[in-house]
Amino acid sequence: MDPELLAFLSKFPMLTGDLEAIAAQIPIRRFEKGEVLLRAGEICNTCYFILKGCVRQYYLMDGIEKTTAFFTEEQAVVSLTSYSSQVPVDHFVACVEDCTLMVGRLDLEKEMYDQFPVLETITRAMMTQDYGKTQDHLAAFITASPEKRYLHLLETRPELLDRVPQYQLASYLGITPESLSRIRRRVAQKN
Repeated sequence: MDPELLAFLSKFPMLTGDLEAIAAQIPIRRFEKGEVLLRAGEICNTCYFILKGCVRQYYLMDGIEKTTAFFTEEQAVVSLTSYSSQVPVDHFVACVEDCTLMVGRLDLEKEMYDQFPVLETITRAMMTQDYGKTQDHLAAFITASPEKRYLHLLETRPELLDRVPQYQLASYLGITPESLSRIRRRVAQKN
């Protein structure tokens, strides 16, 4: 049994009695850095939960990658509209690092929820929390200057600075790599 999966599941006391039975049914896969999990034009039939690693969502616009999200440990990765409505996505999802991921499929989700109803409760709570965080992040991003976006990233997700290439961080912040370098210098001088 995967120790990272057991460590994560053990954070939910309500699973104690079913912990090993649940863990035995959850597929775990390892993916290499650079591996693409989902391509534009495909239908998302798989959801992931990161036990270890970093995953990026990006769009390809006129040959240029535009990063819109990074996902790290204990975050779900799913293109929800495609997953639930079975329509093609217009973006890519790829591993920034070597990753260990829980792998879920829509066709098996109901079986797991029927067998372990508490999983559905946990999943709903996690999705609600993620949705709230996404709304807050989007509002902060839209209303902030590039420097404030960078400062917010430093405050909320500083680990990304060591895990993600600068050009991807710049794209995520909506700026060029050169602008990110200038902002980093300015912030360093202030401190």
